[in-house]
Formats: sequence, C-alpha cells, structure tokens
Amino acid sequence: MSFTLVLILIGALLLLVIGINVLQQQKERVEAERRIEFARQRAIIDETEAVLSNTGMMPCSTNIVLVLYRRVQDALQAATAISNSQQQSDYQRRLADINNQITTLQTGQPQSPPIENFRLPDNDKQILALVQTLKKLKAILRAEHNKGKVDPSIFAQEESRIDSLQLRINVDSMLSRARAASFMKQYGSSKQMVTKALSTLHAIKAQTPNDPFIGRKVDEAKQLLDEIMGAQKQSEPSAPRPKNEEDDIDMLFQPKKKW
Repeated sequence: MSFTLVLILIGALLLLVIGINVLQQQKERVEAERRIEFARQRAIIDETEAVLSNTGMMPCSTNIVLVLYRRVQDALQAATAISNSQQQSDYQRRLADINNQITTLQTGQPQSPPIENFRLPDNDKQILALVQTLKKLKAILRAEHNKGKVDPSIFAQEESRIDSLQLRINVDSMLSRARAASFMKQYGSSKQMVTKALSTLHAIKAQTPNDPFIGRKVDEAKQLLDEIMGAQKQSEPSAPRPKNEEDDIDMLFQPKKKW
C-alpha cells in the first residue's frame, strides 16, 4: 500500500514538473513573441520618423505627411499595448504628441507645394539622403495603400509626385556629373551621361509630352552635349602633316651647304 502511494506521489510530482515546464515554455514563447513584435513596431516608428525628418528637403504635401504621421500613430498604439511599465509612459507621451500633430494638420488648410521650383542640393551626401528618402517614402505609401489606409485618389496623386521628383533628381544628377566630367576633360564619360539623360527624358516625354520640365531639360542636355563636343574637338591634337610636306619644310629651313 505504501509502495503504491509512493508511485502515485512520484507520478503526481512528475506531472507537476511537466506542467510547470509547459507553462514556463509558454510564458517564454509569449514573451519572445512580444519582444519581436515590439522590436518590429519600434523599427516602423524609427524608419517613419527618419523619413519625416528629411521631408524638409523636398516639397511634401499635407496628404503625404498625414500618411507618415498615421503610420507612426498606429505603431505607437501597438507598441504601447505591448510595452512594459517602464516603456509605457514614454510611448503614451509620444502617442499624445503625434495625435496633436495629426489634429493640427487635419484642421489646417491642405497644402501641396509645386515641385516645379524644386532644386537639387549641392551636397552629394544630401542628394544621397534625398534619393533614399524618396525610395522609402514610395515603399511606405504603397504599403499603407495596400492596407487600405490611403485613399486611392491620394495614392495616385502622391505616387505621381514622388515619381516626378525622382525623375528630376535623376536627370539633374546626371547632367551635373556630366558637367563635372567635362570640366575634368573626361569627355567620353561626360557624353555618355548626357546621352543617358537624353534617353531618359525622351522616354518620359513620350508619356507626358506636356511636362515643361521635360522640354526644358531636353534643351539643356542638347546644349550641354554641343558644348562637350566642341570642347573635345578643341582639345584634340591637330592632325599630323603628310611626310612629304614635312620633308619639304625641313629642306627649306635646313642650313644651306657651301659649295
């Protein structure tokens, strides 16, 4: 009887240990999933805020800024719900700030600055940051549209603005590099970049023939190409004279023999 009781107690103890292990593993799995989700939301917040910090480098409309703010808002709400007590107060404060900013934009007059006056930064580092920002901005806009959080008409309008800005940066950058290469007398590279810029412009012109930027840049690229061709021609050495002509000139100016 006592032996049976011992076996029962041992079995119960084993079941208790197994149950505790299962609960511990479940708790660890839940905590790991919470940390992964929290890290994902933090990455969304950091990426979106980085894009927002660079929007001053380009003409951004109120609509695209609202898309970014709402993305941060959604991520902050999710992060607040799964954050620990130490983090929660900070995320609640940031969420209150972003809510106020969204309210301010929604109650204000919508703005859509024209992109015709956009000028490429002189600093190569700023140009690179701008290119990367536009690439991320386009990806964010598409992702939010796929989630149904962006009106289709706003999506089409804002994507078109981003495409136009990317075109301007691409063309202006190629023409700027071509001028620099021509200044360094690297005429082959310079002509190649201008030709590439012209090919890009002609391809876009076929789709948007009435865009004044395209026509203006086509004329600018053609003029630059003529300047490069002229500079290259002037820098080329003159053609060697025929051998017979050289002999005749040498005989004319050589010392005369005394007879």
